[in-house]
Amino acid sequence: MTGAATKVLTLFEELVGIELPIQVRCWDGSQAGPPDAAAQVFFRNRRALRRVLYSPNELGLARAYVCGDLDVDGDIFALLDVPDLISRIGDHRLAGMSARTIARSVVTFVGLGAVGLPPSPPEIEMRSKRGKRHSKSRDSATVSHHYDVGNRFYELFLGPSMVYSCGYWPDGTVSLEDAQREKLDLICRKLDLKPGMRLLDVGCGWGSMALHAAQNYGVDVVGVSLSREQVEYAKARVADAGLTEHIEVRVQDYRDVDDGPYDAISSIGMSEHVGLANLPVYAAHLHGLLKPEGRFLNHAIASVKSLPDKVVDAPGFIDRYIFPDGEILPLSKTVDALERSGFETRDSDALREHYALTLRAWVANLRENWDAAVAEVGDARVRTWLLYLAASALGFEEAHRLTIHQVLAVKPGERGSSGMPRSRRNWYR
Repeated sequence: MTGAATKVLTLFEELVGIELPIQVRCWDGSQAGPPDAAAQVFFRNRRALRRVLYSPNELGLARAYVCGDLDVDGDIFALLDVPDLISRIGDHRLAGMSARTIARSVVTFVGLGAVGLPPSPPEIEMRSKRGKRHSKSRDSATVSHHYDVGNRFYELFLGPSMVYSCGYWPDGTVSLEDAQREKLDLICRKLDLKPGMRLLDVGCGWGSMALHAAQNYGVDVVGVSLSREQVEYAKARVADAGLTEHIEVRVQDYRDVDDGPYDAISSIGMSEHVGLANLPVYAAHLHGLLKPEGRFLNHAIASVKSLPDKVVDAPGFIDRYIFPDGEILPLSKTVDALERSGFETRDSDALREHYALTLRAWVANLRENWDAAVAEVGDARVRTWLLYLAASALGFEEAHRLTIHQVLAVKPGERGSSGMPRSRRNWYR
């Protein structure tokens, strides 16, 4: 059939500058593109196009999808995996388009009836942020936006482990639960945890690291998080395990922890919330909480490209829906901050492929539990998370976009002693 679909497909191919191997369907019943395409994009109404018109980048398309103005049928990975599609949409390279192409696009929008007042953003979008970026109050609000949406929702895609970070998938690992258990144990071995030690778990989530370390290594743990729902959940798990004498979980900013010294510190999937400007504060404060020869493990997503030192508050899908104020920094920035604070960097372990496997497992869980997830948090939020998790999986599968590192550092003791073994053989098995 001819109609809106052909015009819409042509319009988007001109905007992104590549041929799109997708099928487009529109509100008038028309369709265009390969009938056997792995992914089908359904523009349910003209409002979807207006969203793109007013935000001609990934934010406009994301708003249309989150609100249900646009649907994706079939394989969402096939759609997002079109080479350079995400970066092209994100850049919305209008500056490189000819005046004729821009004029033709405007005529198409007008002809399709897509011109009108800008639609309101979805209710779940975080737009207003009060206070200075990465101040304690603002960090508390942004963390709450991300995590305090109902623990049951996270259970549905994280699984019983309730670990919201990259798993570790050595050869032979087949399940998400095994991968998360392997990751927690790997961290414990790198920290050389022993009975009687004190461990600080910064950004402790739902308590999985604290529980694993106390149950399997006999350590006493303090876990801190800014999410009240996470802390309540973690406390219940600790009580059920009979470990209240060995694990304390607090609603607390890492900057307010003052009950050192600790023998070891873990920070798993938390420093992405710290920000470039606060990295020196983060590193110095944790350094001050450690005993001499104490080890610190920082497990965090990293950019594979250098970033400008100045952070730009640009509106985008991730910032508005997933990680407000989150900053993905190059590994070099983290290591530099650690070393300037007095740490000695001893090891960095890249787990990029492991995160891709983890994210695909989360996507599978979310799809399997779709109806239950919608019942918990609503269709819009579940759509948001599917889009985020699927795009992130592809981001970690491509070597030029995202990576993740476990950086192990030590606070040198007297005359520079590290207490580190000469071999890593006890870390891996």
